[in-house]
Amino acid sequence: MKRYSILAILLLFLAGCGSREEKPADPVVDVKVARAETADVKLTVRAPASVFAREQANISARITAPIRKLLVRKGDNVAAGQALAQLDNRDLAAQRDEAAAAVADAEANLQKVESGTLPTDIERARGQAVGTEAALNQAQKFYERRKQLFEQGAIPQRDLQLSQTELAQAKANFEVARRSLDLLQNQSRDKEIQMARSKAAQARARLTLVRALLDFSEIRSPFSGTITEQFMFSGDMAKPDAPIFTVMDLSVAVARAQVPENEAAAVRAGAVCSFTPVDSGGASYAGRITVVNQAVDPARRTVEAWCEIPNGKHGLRGGMFGEVVVVSGVAPASVVIPVAAAQFIEGTNRAVVMVADDKGTAVRREVEVGERFDGKVQVKAGLKAGEPVIVQGAYGLAEGTRIRLTEEKRR
Repeated sequence: MKRYSILAILLLFLAGCGSREEKPADPVVDVKVARAETADVKLTVRAPASVFAREQANISARITAPIRKLLVRKGDNVAAGQALAQLDNRDLAAQRDEAAAAVADAEANLQKVESGTLPTDIERARGQAVGTEAALNQAQKFYERRKQLFEQGAIPQRDLQLSQTELAQAKANFEVARRSLDLLQNQSRDKEIQMARSKAAQARARLTLVRALLDFSEIRSPFSGTITEQFMFSGDMAKPDAPIFTVMDLSVAVARAQVPENEAAAVRAGAVCSFTPVDSGGASYAGRITVVNQAVDPARRTVEAWCEIPNGKHGLRGGMFGEVVVVSGVAPASVVIPVAAAQFIEGTNRAVVMVADDKGTAVRREVEVGERFDGKVQVKAGLKAGEPVIVQGAYGLAEGTRIRLTEEKRR
C-alpha cells in the first residue's frame, strides 16, 4: 500500500507540472525617438490685436452747402490734396465779387486821401457814425438773444458764432465811422489817411475771408490713402458735423495689441514684432513696436502696444483681427524637443513626455514648457539635453512598456 501511495503522489506531481502553461513574453512596441537638444530660444509675448491705419481721417465740410459733385468713390486711392467733392458755391462766388469791388473802392478812396483831393464831409461822416451805431446796438441785442437761446439748447453753437461774427463786424464798422468823424472834425489829414488805409485793409480782409470760404467749397484729402467709407452722395447737404468720406493711409499698418498686464513689462518700444491674421493661412507680417501705453485698461486689465508694419503691397486691411508676437529677449542654451513629443496639459504650462530609458522601457515624465517655435517647444524643467523622448508611438503608451527604438533623423 505504501508503495502505491508514493507512486500516486509522483504521478500527480508530474501531471501538475505538465499542465502548467508557460508565461507569455512582455510585448515590445516600436517607437520613434528624438534627443532633447539645446538652442537659443527667443522669448515672446503673444496678444490679440486688430489692424488700424497709420493715419485715418473722417472728411467733413467746413461750410454748410449741398454737394454738387463727388469726384471719388469708396475704394479709390487718393493723393494728398486731391479734390474729393465739390459743394455748391454760387452764393460765395457772389460774395467774392462784392468783396473785390469793396476793395477797389477802398483803395481808390485811399489814393484820393493820400493825394489830398478828397473833400471832407463832416455831415456825411456823422450820418455814417449814427447808422453804424444803430447797427451795432441791433447786433448786440441780436447776439444776446441768441446767447440765451443757445444756453437753453434751442439753437446750435454755429448760430451763436455767426452772431458773434456779425457783432464784431458791427463794432468794427462803428469804430471806423467814429474815427472817420473824429478825423474830419479835427481836420487832420494824417488821420484821414490812416482811416482810409484802415478801410482798405478791412476790405482786403473781407475778400480774403470770402476766398477762403470759397476754397472750402472744394473738399480735399489731407493725405494720400484710400477711401474706405462714403457717407454722402451728390445732392446731400454737407455739414461740418457730418463726415462725407473716411480716408485711411494703409501704406503702414498698425496692429494694436492688447497685452496682458502681467506680461506688459517685457514689451519695449523698438522690439521686433509680427502680426498673423486669423484667416491668413499662417502668413505673418513683420514690424516693430512703436507705442507702449503707460496706462492699463481698467476693464480688460491689458496694456495697448502698437506693432507698426510696412504694408506697401496692402496685404493688411483695416479692421483685420489676429495675433501679435513680440520678441522680448533670448533664453540661451535652452533644452528643446519636438512638439510631437509633448502632450500638453490644457490651461497650464506643463506637459507630459515619454522618455526612453536605458533599460528599453518607456518612462512618463512631467515637464515645464515655455516657447513654441518652428515645430519645437522649450523645456524649462524636468528634462536634460541628450535624453531620448518618444515622438511617435507615445500616445496611450503605458509607463514601463518595453519599446524598440528608431531614432528620428535630425533635419
